[in-house]
Amino acid sequence: MSLNPLQRWPESKLAWRLLCLSALGLVLSALYFQHAMDLQPCIKCIYQRTAVFGILISSLLPSIWQHGLSRFIGFVGWGVASIWGFFIAHEHVDILFAANPFFAICDIVPNFPAFMPLHEWIPAVFGAPGDCSENSWQFAGMGMAEWMRIIFASYAIVWAVMLISRIVNIRRI
Repeated sequence: MSLNPLQRWPESKLAWRLLCLSALGLVLSALYFQHAMDLQPCIKCIYQRTAVFGILISSLLPSIWQHGLSRFIGFVGWGVASIWGFFIAHEHVDILFAANPFFAICDIVPNFPAFMPLHEWIPAVFGAPGDCSENSWQFAGMGMAEWMRIIFASYAIVWAVMLISRIVNIRRI
């Protein structure tokens, strides 16, 4: 049975490269905000950045090697990273707008696995010297955490649409 164009997207290297480029654009933007605009990231920002790296890395394999296994790995990584990133961004928004900011807490040191202390290996990218309650950057009336929640929700929605379209096609065969 032939696939409709939406169902064929995951089989296209271009689609995976666009996903990779969008994540790379977000990482480069975050680094610009941090190093050029001196907006220091907090723990939640670093976890969101890590989720964006997860999307970027997950999209690399299928953009280079198109195979069922590479697409499966890409889909799993993309889905986990986008949903996890959404929850972290949502928690960050909750901290920013908490009724009582004294009860809205944020760790001081990132909680990366002991075998992969990214904040020690690459502190310029994964260090978290900022404060979670800082919300000075605004665009269209929303801060960085609110925009990241929208971005991760968009990633998750596109992921779900792609996944559902593939599952529907598999059931037809």
